[in-house]
Amino acid sequence: MASSPCSSGSNFDCGLEIKTRSVEQTLIPLVSQITTLINHKDKLKKSEKTLRAIQKVGQAVGVAVGRFVAVGEAIALENEELREEMGHACFEARRAGTAIAQLTDVCAVEQTEGISRCTVFNDKTAMVKAARMLLSSVTKVLVLADRIVIKQITSSRTRVLVTLEQLERVSTFQEFVQIFSQFGNEMVEFAHLTGDRQNDLKDEKKRARMAAARAVLEKCTMMLLTASKTCLRHPDCESARINKDAVFQRMRLALEQVIEIVTDARTSGEAKVLPISIYAGIHDFKARVEGLRDSLYCVSCEAIAVQLEALVEQTEDFTDSAYTSHERRESILQLCRITRQETQQLRATWRQDQQSLKAREVSEEMEVAILKTSQSVSELRRELHSVAVGRASEFLKLHSDHAVLQALKTAGGDGNLEVVADLARTLTEQREQLVETCRLLCHISGTEPLEITCIHAEETFHVIGPQIISAAQTFALHPNSKIAKENLDVFCEAWESQLADMAVLLKEINDVFDGRRGDKRAYLSLPRPGKHSANLKNVKATKLDAEELSTIAKLGLELRLLTSDVDSELERWEEQEHEVARLCGSMARGAYSVAFFTRGEGLLKTTLDLFHQAELLSEQGLQLCALLQSFSAQLLDEEKMLMMSETEKLAVSCQQLQGCAKTPVHGKSATFQKVDSCIQNTKGIMTVVASLLPLWHKLIRKCKSECSSVGSPPHWQDMQLSPPLKEEALNGKGSNGFGVKSLEEHMASLTFLESK
Repeated sequence: MASSPCSSGSNFDCGLEIKTRSVEQTLIPLVSQITTLINHKDKLKKSEKTLRAIQKVGQAVGVAVGRFVAVGEAIALENEELREEMGHACFEARRAGTAIAQLTDVCAVEQTEGISRCTVFNDKTAMVKAARMLLSSVTKVLVLADRIVIKQITSSRTRVLVTLEQLERVSTFQEFVQIFSQFGNEMVEFAHLTGDRQNDLKDEKKRARMAAARAVLEKCTMMLLTASKTCLRHPDCESARINKDAVFQRMRLALEQVIEIVTDARTSGEAKVLPISIYAGIHDFKARVEGLRDSLYCVSCEAIAVQLEALVEQTEDFTDSAYTSHERRESILQLCRITRQETQQLRATWRQDQQSLKAREVSEEMEVAILKTSQSVSELRRELHSVAVGRASEFLKLHSDHAVLQALKTAGGDGNLEVVADLARTLTEQREQLVETCRLLCHISGTEPLEITCIHAEETFHVIGPQIISAAQTFALHPNSKIAKENLDVFCEAWESQLADMAVLLKEINDVFDGRRGDKRAYLSLPRPGKHSANLKNVKATKLDAEELSTIAKLGLELRLLTSDVDSELERWEEQEHEVARLCGSMARGAYSVAFFTRGEGLLKTTLDLFHQAELLSEQGLQLCALLQSFSAQLLDEEKMLMMSETEKLAVSCQQLQGCAKTPVHGKSATFQKVDSCIQNTKGIMTVVASLLPLWHKLIRKCKSECSSVGSPPHWQDMQLSPPLKEEALNGKGSNGFGVKSLEEHMASLTFLESK
């Protein structure tokens, strides 16, 4: 194969590192076309078809470069600081594009006899040189354009910081409401910019770090509102001030981390973010051991022994823990001893093979020693994984009722500072246990992004614990304060949500351990490809612009509030696996993703995704209608009439949504109207579901009571939906990372602020 245009050479700027997917994806078609030109087969006789094809590719490259350069030059005019660099890169790209067009103008050369001119056929060196110059200059244009995106993010961060400082200094409710509204808008803009950047980053570690920092900002934005309100309402309360200061400090740190990732700044804390885990150490140790087969005389077995001792030292995080049982501790120590023994045997066998002049290949004894050493360290890894995951699972199960948080709320409402102090010590102990558990999970997580997620969880528990305590102290000092109660609720919700995220993290760690890392888990609220797209094949997938998103923002907020109401009602059901509860839960998650679409976030990226989701939601609603009708048959006349009336409302809303989702539209305006109608109809469905659930729950309990006293035929709930709906750890509710109230919900509540 001929040389690639991306080969190293003096004309190609190898210093330009491509860090984003968008730049990479822009370059791929150009690289493909240029590679086609360079790697053509050299034949003495070229057919007319071949000549036309080469000329067509060359012309396509020239046209593409021309359009590309025009955009680059427009960017240069708008950004004076990049004008000179961008202008030079555009000039080089245009020159290279012209050279390629001339070299591929082979048809004109064939028709002109007696005139010698360089073409791709007789001067491949010139083609390679032009290709390298083109790729280098185009890459530089893209990288320079990417700087504009970075500048937008840093400028947005600066605006957020300025407003954050203003918020920190406010002294009246009126001033706070005004500045927080501005702050909310600036945070929404920052969230959009950083969200796009996060998705665009190629580096998995950077994406994970960005996701963690953005999660902190989202959660802290909600906390900042209630903590600031509490401080304003109780200006002389020290615990309220401590609570508020901690939120502002964490927001600043998260903003700084985002900028470090975006600008690729190297900080002293970089090494601290990703410590070497036991999993990574064991993986490297096994690779070295098994590498002895191929390089018996190159790899030092002494170095392998030293590496094992470092691994054994790291296991002390497990064995020294007060929360590790005696049996588990002894098991880890025993496996460490076995691994040491096998490694010592490996070293002895390795020395024998080294001394034997005949040992050109690995001996049978050496092969056995390698296998035994690898097996023993794998057993150690399996045991460490079991200990860490087991401890985390046990903690989540033991504290699933959040009893300490509930007790703190009760004690705060009673104004009992003594009980709050006792519960604070209990919560601090739980926090220490969670922090240590996250540290152990980080050791065995299996991938660097999961390690970052573990570190984020550890930091979150470490910070939120004291914040809950200060919020509870404030509430206990002011037990009649609605604002202090709301503030405590928000911090408790953040703790509970982080525990829920930890359950998702455990599943992902287990997936990696079981070798399912490459499996992409389906989001069940999203339709599967091909299942719901029969009427949407010709619909173009588009994204809403900022103006359109702002138009439907209020509608999205109303939908999120309705979804929260449905979730609250579902929590009251004794049977969470009940068919009705599972179906309504699935509909709520679908509606939640629609609400996120109105913010330009979540898993629904385009209008086509929204229409798919709307079609699925309408089908689930009609399934719910079928269950309603079956249940209504067992009710008395008055109750039956009420239930049938609600069923009819739900059926009409579902049919309207289904018709809207399937109706083909053309044009930007018509598409937006369809989007608006789909969201309106989704809101209508969730309104009916929210009113239906408490009534349905009441009647089910009444029917159960009657069935327990007299014999009755099989109950309607024994019927199964076909196919049954299943639950996944990754759902619509987890898309924002935290279960605390949304920024929009808090901003909507600003009108109800108590006056000072």
